[in-house]
Amino acid sequence: MDVQMAVFHCADGFLKQLMVTKLSQCQYALPLLVPDPFTQQIEFPLWTFRQINKSWKMRNTNNEIISQTHPVYKAETPMVSFFRFGSVSSSKSQLINSLINEKHNTFFHRNCPGSSRTRVLMDGVVEIAWFCPSGKNTDKFTDCVAFCNLHSDAGDHEKQLQILTEMASVNVVLLPQLDRHDKSAAIIQNLYKDQKPLIFLFTEDESAVNEMKKGKFKIGLKHRNQSEVSEELRRTINDCLSESTSSFRFEDVSKHSDIRVDEEDDDDCRRGREAAQQMMSLLEDKDLTEIKESFLPCQGKLWHQWCQKNKELHRPRANETELESRKHTEMTKIRQQQHESDISEFMKYFINETDSDAANKNIYFLKLLEIHLDEYISADLSAIHKKYDEKWSTVVRLKENYDKSEELTTEQAELERVSEELQAAAFGLQHIMREIGQIYESCSSVKNKKDLQFHFSSLPSLAAEMMISGFPLELMDGDAAHVPVIWISAVLDELIQKLGDQTRVFVLSVLGLQSSGKSTMLNAMFGLQFAVSAGRCTRGAFMQLVRVSDEMKTQMNFDYILVVDTEGLNALELAGRSTRHHDNELATFVVGLANLTLINIFGENPSEMQDILQIVVQVLMRMKKVRLNPSCVFVHQNVSDVTAGEKNKEGRRRLQETLDEMTKLAAEEEVYDAEYFSDVIRFDARNDVKYFAHLWEGNPPMAPPNPNYCENIQELKETIMSHAEKSDKIMLTHLKDRIKDIWEALLKEQFVFSFRNSLEISAYRKLETEYSKWSWSLRSAMMETENKLHNKIENEVIHEVEETDLQTELKMTSEEVEESMSEFFEKDKDKDILIHWKTSFEIKIKDVQENIARETKRKLNEILQQRDLKKRIDALKTHHENTLYEKSKTLALKLKDKANDEETLKKEFDLFWKQYVKKIITDTPAIKDIDILTDVKRLLNDIHQGCLPVDHRKDDSDYSIFNVLSFSEYVIFKRSTKKEIQDAVKDACQTVKGKSGSTQTLSPENEAEIKSLVTDVEQQTDRMIQSFNISKMGYNISCIQKLTGCIKKRVTEHQEGPVNYKFKNEFFMVLVLSICKRANKMITDQQRLFKEANDPVLYLERKRAEYYSIFQKYCHGATSAAIFGEIICQKLKEPIEQSVYKKTARDLTGEMRSNCSSLNGNRSNLEKHILKTLAEEEDFDKYMNYINNPRDHFKDFIKDEVSQYITDKFSVSVLRKMKENIKLLQQKIMEAACESTEHVQMNRGDAGLWLKSFTHPLSGELIFSEKDLSGVKHDDVDDFNLLEDVIRQELLAIVSDISSRFSTKTFPVNLDYKFRPDEILFDHLCHCCWVQCLFCNAICTNTIENHDGDHSVSFHRVIGLSGIYYSNTDNLSAHICTSAVANNNLYFCPNESQKILWRDYRTAGDDYAKWSITPDLSELPYWKWFVCRFQKDLEKHYSKTFGGQGKIPDEWEKYSKQDALESLDKYI
Repeated sequence: MDVQMAVFHCADGFLKQLMVTKLSQCQYALPLLVPDPFTQQIEFPLWTFRQINKSWKMRNTNNEIISQTHPVYKAETPMVSFFRFGSVSSSKSQLINSLINEKHNTFFHRNCPGSSRTRVLMDGVVEIAWFCPSGKNTDKFTDCVAFCNLHSDAGDHEKQLQILTEMASVNVVLLPQLDRHDKSAAIIQNLYKDQKPLIFLFTEDESAVNEMKKGKFKIGLKHRNQSEVSEELRRTINDCLSESTSSFRFEDVSKHSDIRVDEEDDDDCRRGREAAQQMMSLLEDKDLTEIKESFLPCQGKLWHQWCQKNKELHRPRANETELESRKHTEMTKIRQQQHESDISEFMKYFINETDSDAANKNIYFLKLLEIHLDEYISADLSAIHKKYDEKWSTVVRLKENYDKSEELTTEQAELERVSEELQAAAFGLQHIMREIGQIYESCSSVKNKKDLQFHFSSLPSLAAEMMISGFPLELMDGDAAHVPVIWISAVLDELIQKLGDQTRVFVLSVLGLQSSGKSTMLNAMFGLQFAVSAGRCTRGAFMQLVRVSDEMKTQMNFDYILVVDTEGLNALELAGRSTRHHDNELATFVVGLANLTLINIFGENPSEMQDILQIVVQVLMRMKKVRLNPSCVFVHQNVSDVTAGEKNKEGRRRLQETLDEMTKLAAEEEVYDAEYFSDVIRFDARNDVKYFAHLWEGNPPMAPPNPNYCENIQELKETIMSHAEKSDKIMLTHLKDRIKDIWEALLKEQFVFSFRNSLEISAYRKLETEYSKWSWSLRSAMMETENKLHNKIENEVIHEVEETDLQTELKMTSEEVEESMSEFFEKDKDKDILIHWKTSFEIKIKDVQENIARETKRKLNEILQQRDLKKRIDALKTHHENTLYEKSKTLALKLKDKANDEETLKKEFDLFWKQYVKKIITDTPAIKDIDILTDVKRLLNDIHQGCLPVDHRKDDSDYSIFNVLSFSEYVIFKRSTKKEIQDAVKDACQTVKGKSGSTQTLSPENEAEIKSLVTDVEQQTDRMIQSFNISKMGYNISCIQKLTGCIKKRVTEHQEGPVNYKFKNEFFMVLVLSICKRANKMITDQQRLFKEANDPVLYLERKRAEYYSIFQKYCHGATSAAIFGEIICQKLKEPIEQSVYKKTARDLTGEMRSNCSSLNGNRSNLEKHILKTLAEEEDFDKYMNYINNPRDHFKDFIKDEVSQYITDKFSVSVLRKMKENIKLLQQKIMEAACESTEHVQMNRGDAGLWLKSFTHPLSGELIFSEKDLSGVKHDDVDDFNLLEDVIRQELLAIVSDISSRFSTKTFPVNLDYKFRPDEILFDHLCHCCWVQCLFCNAICTNTIENHDGDHSVSFHRVIGLSGIYYSNTDNLSAHICTSAVANNNLYFCPNESQKILWRDYRTAGDDYAKWSITPDLSELPYWKWFVCRFQKDLEKHYSKTFGGQGKIPDEWEKYSKQDALESLDKYI
C-alpha cells in the first residue's frame, strides 16, 4: 500500500484518475482522504473519482428488480465508517472485507500477501469502497452501501474522524480495553452521546452482540469465530441502516473546511470543469431525443441524405448518366444546406474551448464533458432501454406463439420507433466530433463560405490533438454507414504535421459481436478509453493512437499502434438497421486497414461464432484477391475452463472445422477457389487461437477481475507484439490513402473488382519511372557499342557479331543497373510495397537487356550483309576518287613549270575535271530521283490488272486508312449478318450503312481486330523500311515489292483466321497506299542522302575544291608526305562529320531524357504532356488524330519536342556538344597519328605500316579504313613527322570548316533517320503495348509489348469519343467505361446476334476478355471538359448528337480548361 500511495503522490491528475479507475474496476478500496506526507494537509481527490460508475440491482416496494447506474460522485447511499482507537489485535480492513466480499481483499490488510507490519504513507488515509447488491436474496445488503476505513489511530487524525463521523449513516469503532484517562475517551464519549447509530467492536471482549441503548451496540471479538462476528455485524449494520435516514453524497466531502479539493487546487482542472459546466448549462431543459437535431444539425438528415446520394452515385442501377449529374447537383446542394445551418452556441463554445494552447485544461475539459454528457443522458437512456426491453419481449412472445395478427405488426413498428428513439438519445463526445467533421466537410465543399467566427481549417487540428491526447476518433459513422473521407484525411494530415511524415503505425483492428468484451479487452491491454457499457448502442469504427516506448520503437520499428475498434456488429438494439450487408462492409473496412485483426468470439455458442466467422472469412478472401495480406488472431472469450488442455484441443479442432465450413460458403459467394481456411490465410490453430477465462471471478457486480483473465491479456499482448515485429508497418502518410482506397472500393459494392490501391499505384508509377531510367542506361550503353561495332563493320575490321559479345559489352552497365535496382528496392520509403514487383521487374530488365542485345545483333548483321552488297558501290566510288587523285598528280607534273601561272593551272584543271567527270558519268549512270507513290500505283495496277480504287478520295493526299471511322465498307461478310436485334438495347453498337443501302454491322470487337491489324502492319513495315538501309544501299522498286508482299501476307493470314468477314481488294490497296504515303518522306530523305553520297556528279562536285587544292600542291612541288597527309584529311572529312552528328545525337537524347519534362519519364508521363499540349492548342483535328492514331501522334509529338529543344538549346547545348565531340575526335585522330609515327620509326616501317597503325585505333570511332586509300600511291612517303604535322594542320582547317556549318537546319538533315534523337526516344519510350480500349480507344498503359495479363488503363474516356452511340438513335453515348461497367442495366452489342450486359463485357469475346475495366467513378475531368469544349465538333465529325439518352451532364460544364490541366497533374 505504501508503494501505491507513493505512486499516487507522485502522479499528475490524469494518472491518479487512471489508477483510481483501475482500482475500482478491480474492486479495490479507493483513497478518499489523503494527507500530504510532508504538510499533513488533507486532500480530497474528487477528480480521480469522476470516471467511476457503480451499477446495482435492488427490489422496489412491488418486489420488482430495478437496475441503477450512477457515477459515484453523484450517488447518494448510506455510508458506514470504520475507525479504531489505540492499538488493536484484530484487522479492521479484514473485517470490512468479510462484509463486502469475503473472497476478495477489497481493503488491503496486515494479513494480505506482501504486507508488512510497518506503514509509511498510509497513516491517516481514508479509503472507500461500495457494496453493490445484485437484486438476489443472497445479497448481504439490499441497497448500495459505502464503506469508509480510516487507517491508523483515529485519535491522531481528528479532521478525518470528524468528516467520517459527520457524514456516516453508521459508525463502527474498534477498541482495545481503554481506561477512563485515555486521550480518546472524550471522543468516544461524544460519539456515544450522538444520535447517530454506533457499533463498538471490543477486541478484548468475548460477548455477542448487545444493544447498550437504542442505536448503540457492542460486539466482542476475542476468541470468537470470524464468520459469526461478521454475520452479527452485518445484521446490526442492516438494522441501523433501516432506522437511519441519513445518506452519504460523495461530492459533499468537498464542503468541509481545511481540506484541499484537487479540482479546486489545479487551475487547469478548475478551468476545464467550469467550461464543461458552462456547456452543460446550454443543454438544460432540452428534450434528449431532440438535442442532436437542434444542436448538431449537420450530422442528421442532411448528412444521411448526402451519404445515400453518394452511394447511389457509386452504385448506378440504370442508364443514369443524366441522373449522375443530378445527384452531383443534389449533393452539392445538401453540402450548401449543411453549411448554411446555424452552428449552435453549444458547438461554438466547444470549438472555442478546445482551440486553445492549454493542453492539460483541454483534456480536463473533454473528460469532464464526456462524464457530464454520460450522466445527462443516463436517466432517459435507462427509461428508453426499459421500454425497448418490454417491446422486445412482447414481439418475441408473439412470434413464439406464431401470432401473425395486427398486434405483432403494431408492436414491431413500435419496437422500431423505440429503436430510433434510442439512437436519437445517444449523445456523447463522438457526436460532437462527428458534427465538427461535417462542418469541416461542408465548408470544404462550398465555394462561398459564410463567416463562422473561427477558421474551419483549424478543426482537423483539434481532432488531431485529441487523438494524440488519447481520445478515440470516429473513423466510420455507423449511423450513416459512411466514412467522412474529407474529414478523416484532413485529421490524418494534421497528425502527420504534428508527429512527422515518417511516423510508422501498426494497425490493430478488433472485430466481434456487440457486447462480446472487445472494448474491455482493449482497455485492459493498452489502457485505452473505448466505451464498455453494454447499452451504448453506438455503431461504426473508432480509432485510437497508442504511443510506443522508445525502447519498443527500436525493437518493433514503429512509433504508434493504431487500434481500430468496431461497434454495433450484429447489435440487438440496431436490429432492422444493422443488416448483414452493413456488418460485412464494416468488417471489410477494418480488416482491410489492419496489419493484424483480433477476431473476438464470446462464449461457446456455435451460432454466435458462425455469424461473425462467415463475415471474417469472406473479408479475408477479398483481401487476398486484392493483395492486402492481413493476419488474424482468434480470441475465444468467456471460456469456462481454460486450463483443460484436452478441451482446448477440442475447441481448436471445432473452430478449425467451422472456419473450413465458412470458407466453402464464402468461396461460393466470392467465386474463389478455396476449400480450407488455410487456403485463404496462413493460420496456425495452436498459436493463433487464444482462450480467455471469464473476466469476473464470481458474479457481478461485486466480483473482482479474474487473475487468469489478466494473464490471458498479457499472453495475447505478447502474441500481438510478435506479429507486429514481423509485419510490414504503415506510414501515417500511407494510412490516409489506404482508408480512402478501401472505402472507395466498398462504396462500389464490388470490393475486389473496385479496389484501387493508390499507394500501390503511386509506388508502381515511381517504379516505372526508375525502370525507364534503368532501361535507358542499358539502351544508351548499347547505342555506343552499336556505333563502335557499326564503324568496325564498315571498316571491315570485324566480320561477325555474336550476342554473347554484346552482352559482355553491356556487363558493366548491367551491373550498375542491378546495383541501382537493388538499392531502390531496399532503401526506398515504399520498399514494403515495391517488394511485390521486385522479381517481375528483375525479369523485365533482364528481358530488356536480352532484347536490346538481340535487336542490336540483328541490325549489325544487316549492316554486315549490306556491306558485302554495297562493296561494289563503295569500291567504284573509291576508284573514281583515287583515279582522280593520280590523274591530277600526272597533270600537275606536266604543268610543274607553270606553277606560278594560276590562271593557266585553273584553266587546265577545269578542262581535265570536265573531261574526266564526263567519262565517269558515261561509265556510271546518274542516280535518278524517285516517285514512291507512282511506283506503288503501278505495282498495284499490275497486281489487280488495272483495277485501282474508283473512289477518288482514296487517292487524295489527306485520305488514310488510319483515319477511317469504320472498316465495314472494306469487308464482305462470310455469312449473312442481317438479323436484327429487336430489343431496345440501351447502348451502343456502331452501325454503318453498307454500299447496298442495307444496314450492316461490324461489331466493336471486329473493328478493333482490323484496327489492330492495321497498326501491326504499319509497325512491321516501318521496321522493314528501316532494314532496307536506303541511305546506304539506295532505293529500288524491290523495296515496294517486299512491302506489298508483306502486307498481302498479313491481310491473307488475318482473313483466313476465325473471323466472319473477308477483305475487299480495295482494303489491301488502300492499306498499301496509306502505308507508302506515310513512309514516302522517310524513304525520299534516305534516298537523298544516298544520292548525295554516291552520285558521282554530286559528290565529286562537292570535292572539286579539295582536288584542286591537292593539284596545286603537286604543281608547286609539295612532297609526297604533305600531299598524302592532305588526301588523308580530305578522306576523313565526311566520316568526322557523320561521327560528330551521331555522337551529338546520342548525347542530346540523354540530355533531353533528363531535362525535358515530357521525355524524362515513361510513356504515361509523355501522354500527360501530349494531353496538356492538345488542351493548350485546342485543335480538334489533332485530338482526333491522337484518339484514332495514338502511335503516330506520339511519334510526331516527340519529333516536335526534339525539334523545339534543338532550336531553343542550340547555342547553349547542341553547338557546345558538337564542338566538344569534334574536339575529342580531333584529339583521338592526332593521338593515332602520333602513335603511328612512333610505331613506324621504332619498327623502321613504311607508309603502309603507318596507315595500318593509324586506321586501326580509329576503326571504332570513324568509318575510315585503309581501303579508302587503296588507289592512292604512297610508296615514296617517308617523312612521317611531316605527315603528322600536315595532318595536324589540315585537320584544324577541316574541323573549322565542319564547325562553321553547324546549324539547326543541318543537324537533322545530316543524320540518317535511325540515328535521330526523336527516333531513339520513340524507340525507348514507345516500345510498349499500343492496344486500345474497345469502347473508348484509351491506350493500355502496360510498358511491355505483348505483355502477360490483362490490358488496363488508369482512366477511361467518354465512349462517344470513338463514335459509340445508342442503338436506333443518333445519340452519342456520354458514358465512361468505368461507370458503364458498374451499371446493372446497361447493354451493348458486340455483334448483331448478341446483347450483353456491360458489366459482363468479358464474356463478349477474346478481345474483350483481355481487358480489365474497373467498375468505379475514376474518371478524368479532362475528358469531360474535352467533350463540352468540342461537343459541336464531335457531333459534326460523327454526324450524331449528344442528345436524348446521351445528353452531356450539366455537371461537366463546370470544368474549365485549368481544371482539366490540373486533373492531369493530380491523377497521372
